[in-house]
Amino acid sequence: METRVEKMAQVAAIVTLVVGCLLVLQPFVTALLCAAIVCFSTWPVYLQLEQRLGGRRTLAALLMTLLLILVVVLPLALLALTLADNVTALFGQVRELFADGLPKPPDWVASLPLVGEGVDGWWRELATSEEKLGEALKRVAQPMQQGLLNAGLILGEGVLQLSLTTFIAFFFYRDGAALMESAKSATHHVAGVLAPGLLQTVGGTIQGVVYGIVGTAIAQGLVAFIGFLIAGVPGAALLGFLTFLLSMVPVGPPLIWGGAVIWLAFKSSTGWAIFMAIWGFLVISGIDNIIKPLLISRGSSLPFVLVMLGVFGGVFAFGFVGIFLGPTLLAVGYSLVRMWTLPAADKTAA
Repeated sequence: METRVEKMAQVAAIVTLVVGCLLVLQPFVTALLCAAIVCFSTWPVYLQLEQRLGGRRTLAALLMTLLLILVVVLPLALLALTLADNVTALFGQVRELFADGLPKPPDWVASLPLVGEGVDGWWRELATSEEKLGEALKRVAQPMQQGLLNAGLILGEGVLQLSLTTFIAFFFYRDGAALMESAKSATHHVAGVLAPGLLQTVGGTIQGVVYGIVGTAIAQGLVAFIGFLIAGVPGAALLGFLTFLLSMVPVGPPLIWGGAVIWLAFKSSTGWAIFMAIWGFLVISGIDNIIKPLLISRGSSLPFVLVMLGVFGGVFAFGFVGIFLGPTLLAVGYSLVRMWTLPAADKTAA
């Protein structure tokens, strides 16, 4: 009887300790997970740097942390600080564009299938009535301006989260080898003979998703910036960065380059509007259909619906860093479920 009471007391003490630790770490779970994903994805770069520095792990970890700050945190902080000014300037240019009224629609608008006549009539009504044009612009501009300012607040929150992430990443880099050995030992105790395949699946999935999402976002943001510069769209740098962010969201980039096409059409720059539409459809959005599947498939075959749910669910659950964290967690879970549900013969072969 006494032995049973002692065991129950020990279990209760362990549970209390675990719950207490989780409560203490709960505010930092997002930063811890994000730091682990970032460090794992950039671990080969860290190893090369450590080797060049003669095995000085602390110095290599410090340089990698500074590199993360310069490449990720600092540009995001500058964007968050200047977003309000850029938004004000952008809407000022829009007001100047419509100061003399809305130009009449091009002839090709009425020839559009299904919606052409309706759009042409609505456009002509706005072009002949300054009052209705002002009301329409007010209905559209205010929510868009508020949405962009809210995006600035989200970016500011993301800067704080990423700053904490880089701070934690320093210790993950410095002590990463020991942490990985501990993770291998713990996984072996839990998964037994499946441990090597489990770790390989998790590692490949994390790298594939992170490289796929971030690599595609960088490429789309860069070519979008080039296209906006060529077409003479104002705020090309800001729009390129917004394309970089929205490229992580399914069907996100067309919202940016599509808006540029409409703006050019309103300016009666029909040639540049056609160029921007072709550039956006074939180059900006085309990259998403080539680079992302290629990079993600190197680590895992992640369904499109999981990428979409991971992005939106990750943002709701974790804030800005959820753009990266959500798809990665779902991809790891999906890969593990696939591995655990394989027939025994397939597991042995894998």
